[in-house]
Amino acid sequence: MPMYQFEAMDRTGQEIKDVIEAPTEEDAQNTIRQMGYFVTKLSLKKGATKTTAPGAKKKRPFAMGGAKTKHICTFTRQLSILQDAGLPILRSLRILENNIKGGSKLKNALMDVCDEIETGSTLSESMAKCPKVFSRLYVNMIKAGEAGGALETILQRLAEFLERAESLKRKVKGAMIYPIAVVLVAVGILAGIMFFIVPTFKKMFDEFELKLPAPTVLLMAMSDYVVGYFWLMFLLPVVIWLVGKLIRKFKHGRMGFDMFIIKVPIFGNLIEKNILARTTRTLGTLITSGVPILEALNITRETSGNAMFEKIFTKVSEAIREGETISKPMKENSVLGFHPMALFYWVWMGMFPGIMMLSVALTAGRGAGKTADGAPSKNTGGAGQLLGMSLGTIGIGALACAGMYLLKMRSRVIDDLVVNMIDVGEETGELDTMLYKIADNYDEEVHVMTEGLTKLIEPLLIVFLGVAVGFIVISLFMPLISLITSLSK
Repeated sequence: MPMYQFEAMDRTGQEIKDVIEAPTEEDAQNTIRQMGYFVTKLSLKKGATKTTAPGAKKKRPFAMGGAKTKHICTFTRQLSILQDAGLPILRSLRILENNIKGGSKLKNALMDVCDEIETGSTLSESMAKCPKVFSRLYVNMIKAGEAGGALETILQRLAEFLERAESLKRKVKGAMIYPIAVVLVAVGILAGIMFFIVPTFKKMFDEFELKLPAPTVLLMAMSDYVVGYFWLMFLLPVVIWLVGKLIRKFKHGRMGFDMFIIKVPIFGNLIEKNILARTTRTLGTLITSGVPILEALNITRETSGNAMFEKIFTKVSEAIREGETISKPMKENSVLGFHPMALFYWVWMGMFPGIMMLSVALTAGRGAGKTADGAPSKNTGGAGQLLGMSLGTIGIGALACAGMYLLKMRSRVIDDLVVNMIDVGEETGELDTMLYKIADNYDEEVHVMTEGLTKLIEPLLIVFLGVAVGFIVISLFMPLISLITSLSK
């Protein structure tokens, strides 16, 4: 069995040097960790023979999914500390790779990077061969650090950038947990009422052959829809998501959707500011790290995640090639403009409530003129009323949202504050500093808006639930009052 020499540190920080017998290098690492040591160096003892063939790669553990952003943040921060301490890059990577437990994409990527470095490749070249773990932004910043001889500084900036982005993402996700939970509970309560309680009242009303008022007819139709087509409540969101993904595969479909999403009421402003914060911080970090401006703009464009912003950064890159500044083409190309697919999304958003009402009218509403036994009832006009309301809602919603889009066509996605600060940064030679200030400003605005929306959603949901339950109670009690009055006579 081969013998391995190792260097490690115990829990008090004291350095340990020893040898260990193990079938493979990985087994040796596991045994040393079980002894309570932190492995810093491990190599086959001279004169021992490896169990694997020369030049063979270490077996990669099975890993599912991609590398999580928080793991990459932690790795970058730890690597910057080790480099600041003066350790060789290969040894630093081996230490970090050995301390990642279990199978993960990051561990496999680090193993590949170490193998590439041993063959003579640079760190940036090695990382570029693992694009699913290390993005172009990451690789180019490492490349700039290698060229400038300040890799530890670049790693610190990169770690701060990734930590800020992850922190903002966590804040937004955390703020949305409570509203989503309340919505799910509210939907569950209303679905239970529609599924179990309302059908009981319907059966009773049919037995007494009562003529039902319009609100009660609507409630009964909605209950029939929920009972008969409850699977649509689960299928519809999936279908909408799949259709949206399919449309976004096409150039114009993606542009239209991205123009729509940054101007959609309530959440559009939040999404727009979040993109601005991310893109300005990305650009500022790249410029500070010494990445050439054109390459920095191309990377920023790819990381924006929005077709409208990609178009803006493309125009800015083209203008810079012709000798212009950043601020001028950014201002000229930030106007939203007209796009037929964007109009389609706005009109569809306006029509959606009416379409849902129409589906109720055409399915469950067809039974509004019949009793539970299929016999004719007195409530023959309910479905017609519901159908008329649905068509009216579709028309009004489509016109209202189309009008809103036409009003927003001349609005800009990058406001004067951003353009002016970039202009000042270019004139003073402090462009990276100005970009950081813009990013900090929008990060704060996103945080404030997220908290504000969270606090606003709670009372709105309570009001909505109160109105819904009130409508159900009134719709059920109106025929009951009529029945009690007729029986008392």
